Amino acid sequence: MTLPGSAPSPLDGGRACLLVTGGPGAGKSTVARSVARVLSRSALVEGDAVARLVVGGYVWPLGEPPEEAARQVALCNDNICSLAVNIMAAGFTPVIDWIVPDAEQLEVYRAALGPRLRLVVLDPGAATCVERDRERPPTEQFAFDGHDRLRAGMWAGFGSRGWWLDSSGLDPDSTTQQILDEAYARASC
Repeated sequence: MTLPGSAPSPLDGGRACLLVTGGPGAGKSTVARSVARVLSRSALVEGDAVARLVVGGYVWPLGEPPEEAARQVALCNDNICSLAVNIMAAGFTPVIDWIVPDAEQLEVYRAALGPRLRLVVLDPGAATCVERDRERPPTEQFAFDGHDRLRAGMWAGFGSRGWWLDSSGLDPDSTTQQILDEAYARASC
């Protein structure tokens, strides 16, 4: 199944692992879910859900103490990669929705997932991310003021890797279609 009027995606059938990242409000969750729904054999791996497998003692990625937050982020990245490897082995395309903020964390994915990894960085700009967050229901808003700093760190760490997609002028369906059509070729990491 594809969006109306489109050809099957080369991402389909477990030939790739798609990692969709970007800042809060960039559209990662919406687009990753949409891509996973369109592919005929796929699984959505939500990084937030994997991180929250830790219940007792959970520390969010920017939480305190920072050493424990970093330890739990590393655990989450390892678990996401393990899930993705298992999903690919079963012939499904894993679509990962998670913020990967630097080269060190991206390297975990590259090492675990190899040449099938496709990285799409949704990069609509800080103003668009903030506006999209304001449009969310209040219970889903994520007040974040570090978009420019996060983007700068990502760009410095892996700006030459993957596909940096400016989705500021695209709706979710258009972004999904571009990813389905182009990510396999453009998002090698």
